[in-house]
Amino acid sequence: MAFFHGVKASEVPTSVVAPVATTAGLPVVFGTAPVHLTDDPTAYVNRPVICYSWAEAEAALGYSDDWDKYTLCEAMYSEFKLYAVKPIIFVNVLNPAVHKSSVSGAEKNLAADKTLTLEEPILLASLKVKASPEAEADAVLGTDYTAAYNDDGKLVITVLADGALASNTSIVLTYDKVDPTAVTANSVIGGADSNGNPTGLELIDSIYTLFAMVPGIVAAPGWSENPTVAAVMKAKCLNISELFRCICLTDVDTASVTSYSGVNTWKNNNNYTGTNQVVCWPCVKQGDMVFHMSTHIMGIIGVTDAANDDVPYQSPSNQTLQATGLCLKNGTEVNLSLPQANLLNSQGVMTGLNFSGGWKSWGNYTGAYPGTTDVKDSFICVRRMFDWQYQTFVLTYWQKVDQPLTPRLIKTIVDSEQIRLNGLVSRGFLLGADVKFLEEENPDTDLLAGIIRIHSYITPPVPAQEIEDILEYDVSNFKALFS
Repeated sequence: MAFFHGVKASEVPTSVVAPVATTAGLPVVFGTAPVHLTDDPTAYVNRPVICYSWAEAEAALGYSDDWDKYTLCEAMYSEFKLYAVKPIIFVNVLNPAVHKSSVSGAEKNLAADKTLTLEEPILLASLKVKASPEAEADAVLGTDYTAAYNDDGKLVITVLADGALASNTSIVLTYDKVDPTAVTANSVIGGADSNGNPTGLELIDSIYTLFAMVPGIVAAPGWSENPTVAAVMKAKCLNISELFRCICLTDVDTASVTSYSGVNTWKNNNNYTGTNQVVCWPCVKQGDMVFHMSTHIMGIIGVTDAANDDVPYQSPSNQTLQATGLCLKNGTEVNLSLPQANLLNSQGVMTGLNFSGGWKSWGNYTGAYPGTTDVKDSFICVRRMFDWQYQTFVLTYWQKVDQPLTPRLIKTIVDSEQIRLNGLVSRGFLLGADVKFLEEENPDTDLLAGIIRIHSYITPPVPAQEIEDILEYDVSNFKALFS
């Protein structure tokens, strides 16, 4: 050691590790978008995009009121317009290079003002305009005509007065147009493209590496009523990057199930019984718009989490639905009484109810109930708290991986985690918590391999879903007559 004469200081690592913040209910939504309305239709094809505003989402993905064809637009409208929740990650699986059809030599008549308005979802880069079927040369964009989508999502072609088409009363078009009907359940399920890149639901594992955020909710409105899609959603959410877990929101097919009495049979026959799966029925109506119930539950979870500092300890049940009614997908009105809604809840299905205080979400159980009654797997809010604990623990102590396995390391992890959980207890997010390093869970053979296990005991509160007032006539109060 070098000679030193005087006073000096040094430091050691802090013995308490600050927790890493996570977005407990970060929604990742899979589906189709009207990318033909964007400046670059290929920019977000099987490429997740995170959006913090309506304008950002519309610029990246486009927007259309035709939610049957463009399913991401339903979630976009609900999250940003109805529930004001952000951020949201969208994954568009509509590929304009694949899901398209071609039109060649279509002759169209111009309006009196030399414009032509088309409702077809035309890919602008593919559009070719000619003066007539016999013309050899194409008209020149910007010189002979302009082409742009208006605010209603319709393509407007305008013939320029000083261009080669100025005297025409009709023009001939050749173009490609996106075909959302060509997108199938397999497109949403995904796999790997020709270059080995993940597509569809396989992209769930990429979310953290792309955005440093862990998915909290996976949804696919318009697709999750397909049992095969729902099964893959359920499986992928149980093992995200081999580290994390989250819930998935799924819908019962209202085209097949038109009455509350048939929901349980459909749910069980199609295996909508996951411990991390929320099952919803029927659809939600807001004015003339029809939403999948899962879309509104996603918004409610976001609003509820935000009100609780992003701690997912509160149930999404009995929260305000931005709705004017319940219905089937075809718009047929559905009226549920309290006993009928409660029957659905007892079968592990979330629904809506207009009983007190307007339209509310109704139901606390995951799809696993009643087959599974373990509190951590049956209550949605408890399941989400456990999933959140997965995220927070892994991300907080990842920095300690490959550090020397010493008593100081173990004490740092145990003490830091105990302090963090004590804070949650003091704020009412947990009823109690205890963190231990147990000898029986850490045999010498594992310690020799560098493996340690920390045992965390946590007690998230369960929802008070049954409150009873027991009334009794107290005859002793007759004494007041003689006072």
